[in-house]
Amino acid sequence: MSDHEHNHDHDHSHLGEMDARVRALESLLVEKGYIESAAVDEIVDVYETRIGPQNGAHVVAKAWSDPSYADWLAKDATAAIHSLGYTSRQGEHMEAVFNSPTQHHMVVCTLCSCYPWSVLGLPPTWYKSPPYRARAVIDPRGVLKDFGVDLPQGAAVEVHDSTAETRYIVVPERPSGTDSWSEDQLARLVTRNSMIGTGFALPAESAT
Repeated sequence: MSDHEHNHDHDHSHLGEMDARVRALESLLVEKGYIESAAVDEIVDVYETRIGPQNGAHVVAKAWSDPSYADWLAKDATAAIHSLGYTSRQGEHMEAVFNSPTQHHMVVCTLCSCYPWSVLGLPPTWYKSPPYRARAVIDPRGVLKDFGVDLPQGAAVEVHDSTAETRYIVVPERPSGTDSWSEDQLARLVTRNSMIGTGFALPAESAT
């Protein structure tokens, strides 16, 4: 076996460049005692398996199926979301905005990438990009078209700018043909983009 082949069993050459850089930085910080590897693994596990868009989908599905919860969510989203066990370490105030046939809501953070991690997980790359942050305010309909969202004629668009203090979740319109569906069934129709406002909920037939 050549030296080249032997080294491949022990290095990180199978990783992408960014993954390798992150792994190297983590190793250096662990070696110097700044962080513990187990703590990093726990945080990654939390955001991969316990925090993510599935939490927001639960919130939306409950709002669709329970009018009293929807009213509570509209009046005090922070408390309503916390009641389902989804709390944020940042402690920001949450606002829920509801899409309708005549009103479409869309979320952006023009200053950085403020995002409701507790219900949507990690922000997508495009959400943090300068083009999205700039155009979402200047030309929201153009951005929506880029995402494949074609709004009905006359529908108004309202853009909400997230901050460190206030973050938003969009409650998309409930798809037709789901009147008798359970919360679990409804949650499968809720996408991350629909809760940012750059997409619709999936149609009922997509779950069959």
